[in-house]
Amino acid sequence: MKAYFIRRLILLPVTLLGITFMVFMITRLAPGGPLQQMIMANRENAGSEGAGKTENGGLSDEEIEAAEEEFGVDKPAAYAYGQWLGVLPRENFISKLEYSEEYGVQRDAEAGTEQVRIVLKGEDRVAKVTRKGDTLVSAIYEDSGEQIEEAGWIVRLENAEMRNERRRRREGKDSEDVNYPHRAVVYKESFAGLLQGDLRKSRNYQDDVWAMILERVPIALYFGLLSAIITYGISLPLGVVKAIRHRTFVDNATSVLIFVGYAIPGFALGGVLLVWLGANHQLFPLIGLTSQEFDSLSLWGKFLDLAHHTVLPLTCYVVGGFAYTTMMMKNNLMDNLAADYVRTAMAKGVNFRRAVFGHAFRNSMIPIATTLGQLITLFVGGSILIERVFDINGFGQLQLLSVENKDIPLVMGLLTVSAGLMLLGNIISDLIVAWIDPRIKFN
Repeated sequence: MKAYFIRRLILLPVTLLGITFMVFMITRLAPGGPLQQMIMANRENAGSEGAGKTENGGLSDEEIEAAEEEFGVDKPAAYAYGQWLGVLPRENFISKLEYSEEYGVQRDAEAGTEQVRIVLKGEDRVAKVTRKGDTLVSAIYEDSGEQIEEAGWIVRLENAEMRNERRRRREGKDSEDVNYPHRAVVYKESFAGLLQGDLRKSRNYQDDVWAMILERVPIALYFGLLSAIITYGISLPLGVVKAIRHRTFVDNATSVLIFVGYAIPGFALGGVLLVWLGANHQLFPLIGLTSQEFDSLSLWGKFLDLAHHTVLPLTCYVVGGFAYTTMMMKNNLMDNLAADYVRTAMAKGVNFRRAVFGHAFRNSMIPIATTLGQLITLFVGGSILIERVFDINGFGQLQLLSVENKDIPLVMGLLTVSAGLMLLGNIISDLIVAWIDPRIKFN
């Protein structure tokens, strides 16, 4: 069994790698990416101001190139995925300078070096950068001769054909060539990706993706734990009662109630509760998880305010979870109570209560235990529609906004965390099942 779980743990990162790779490729191939959105938004602004429309929305080639580098579409998709993963380096540009080949570059054929005049980004000074191949040899300020102590710089010289090839990748093979001047690009390379713990910044919010995820974890955990405690705390005892009192009034009445709750979508119930109890009777707040004056309340006041805001959304969270767990508990327990080992135990003098809870109940928990490992996803749980109805800034709301805005770094960060916890939850479920049922041997 130990070897089985070791293999599962080894396969976890491989599976996660496959999931993230497929989603990354889909985001690259899907139309309407962040660069196209930027061009369309600029074109709409230009149109509203009465300016002429151009193919690139009025953006210059330099602005388009800068956007491509920011959005990571200047590289092939597989290479960009390697950069996101952190196994391939990113280029951090320091300066770009266009020059005329006749006087811009001084070559030393004997030493095999070239010297380019570069205007350093953010500085009103010109540097002489000497390179050999793509490796920086030296960099000094032109006016003072002061050596620039910057290790790791790389200098790349680009001619017109290289720049036109990039234009053709962006606009199509039929794009007309432009007589670009030569250009020297000075940049550094660094590894910054998932393996280094860097999920980059959200393109829409300009906040660190990790920080945005961790900010929503308390809300997801709050509703997830409450929902799990209430659901299992009521469903399991109710399933036992229904199995023992099968086809009685208690069984039939509770079956009607839990199936009615199961048939009502949580977000639809939320809308009804908001209108009925919130707007009409003003018994509960309409939006948010806390009041505006929450920070000024006492500790007990904060607890009451949070509980007051929690009642309606929590009701919507748990209303659909009772039927599945309750009926599974009931059906499993009834099957086990009719099994030979229970009848044999009772024939030997075991009372009914011990037969139920000492023998049948544990075996009835095995199918339910297969889903207990998924409770780890409570850290990133949440309902998109319920959070939208109650205007709760939780994990589900964040997922919806990331997809709506095509915020690729945020989408990839949310997917990585969610998928990783889901895969880990499957392994935990196997452990719980093996602990509950010693007969199970994973080989």
